[in-house]
Amino acid sequence: MQDNQTKSNKDTNKITPRTLSGFKDRLPKEAMAKSKLLSIVSKVFENFGFMPIETPHLEYADILIKQGSDEIQKELYKFKDHGNRDVALRFDQTVPLARFISQHRNKIDLPFKRYAIGNVFRGERAQKGRYREFTQCDFDFIGSSSIACDAEIIQVIYESMIALGIEEFTIWLNNRKILNGICKYFGILKDNDISNILRIIDKIEKIGENEVIEELSKMIDKNSVKKMLEIASIKQNGDSTEFFNEISYLKDWNNDLKTGIEEIESVYEILSNLQMDRDTYRVNFSIARGLGYYTGVVYETTLNTQRGLGSVCSGGRYDNLARSFSSENISGVGASIGIDRLLSSMETNSKRQTSARVLIICMNKNHFSYAYKIAETFRRSEIPTEVYPEINKIKKQFSYANSKGHEFVVVIGDDELQTNEITLKNMTSGMQMKGLSTLKAIQLLKE
Repeated sequence: MQDNQTKSNKDTNKITPRTLSGFKDRLPKEAMAKSKLLSIVSKVFENFGFMPIETPHLEYADILIKQGSDEIQKELYKFKDHGNRDVALRFDQTVPLARFISQHRNKIDLPFKRYAIGNVFRGERAQKGRYREFTQCDFDFIGSSSIACDAEIIQVIYESMIALGIEEFTIWLNNRKILNGICKYFGILKDNDISNILRIIDKIEKIGENEVIEELSKMIDKNSVKKMLEIASIKQNGDSTEFFNEISYLKDWNNDLKTGIEEIESVYEILSNLQMDRDTYRVNFSIARGLGYYTGVVYETTLNTQRGLGSVCSGGRYDNLARSFSSENISGVGASIGIDRLLSSMETNSKRQTSARVLIICMNKNHFSYAYKIAETFRRSEIPTEVYPEINKIKKQFSYANSKGHEFVVVIGDDELQTNEITLKNMTSGMQMKGLSTLKAIQLLKE
């Protein structure tokens, strides 16, 4: 009886393994898919001359506070650290970039092109493709106000999607100056009021037009709301030349609208000479971006077959962000790829749960020395290889290779040990080749 009671007490002391809502573990299959995705986009960034930097997950709270929208501020994870300092987890990588540029300005030549890959944290409602801890891949062009930089960011978004094998996507463009101009035309002149209106308009895809009208009607009369939304809902559906001709009348409304439309026209002029599918980038006046630091062209990228997933790559121009840290006016433009959303949208048919292409199995423990020598030779030839560490029935070892997704199995038995050769089996075709030298096996694996 006492023994059972002791066991019961021990069981109650055990911690239940669990994760917080909005946070998740990644099993090898998903983690490998993520690693591959990150490798692909990193190569795209570097192909355009962007170089990596890293910033801490944790910042002084005043670095992050007031840089995002009111909604972002409510989602900020902030607390006192062991030194009783006010600290917060970064909610994106753009604000830390502004701090980074200001802090290391004497070590950086402008214009400066960087990319950063890391986790950020927002206490928002968790749902499919949206977590409270998620990975962002940011790429930014700092220190130039040239519209060519805005066009290059679109190129990077486009090439990233293509490199990832995503064919059906749309890069939606707008300009905060256009939205500012629309607000001013309808008598909304205060910066804070404009920011609140743009934040509501930005929700139109999420909550629908009726709810947006209801929210906006609390700030301006309903007739103006409907007319404003008619303009804010303008979207390019066909040829860009025809579209810009149709909206040219808006340039006469005020200077903000004129400048904003002309900036997008300049972006299109650059892109039109490139080998990009013109149907993949379009103007959409409802794109506002919720973060308050955007000042010019803004972007959102959606998957045509999964619009409900939201934007998988978004960003824009921010001309005033660095002013929080420096008197120097440093312009910037960039975007961020939402890796977690992309992963949730991709169906992977691969059964591989290992980074190794080859598994070496041994018939008895005397074969391990030779097996590890073969593995070392393969690895030095850039063939990822692992050795099965147990002596089990050959059926069980082959079953392990199947479950992990190894492409090839090398069998080491007494015959192979005596002749310094190996037996190689292709796990897809079932073809087995005996009496191979290590060099011949490497040649076959490299073909």
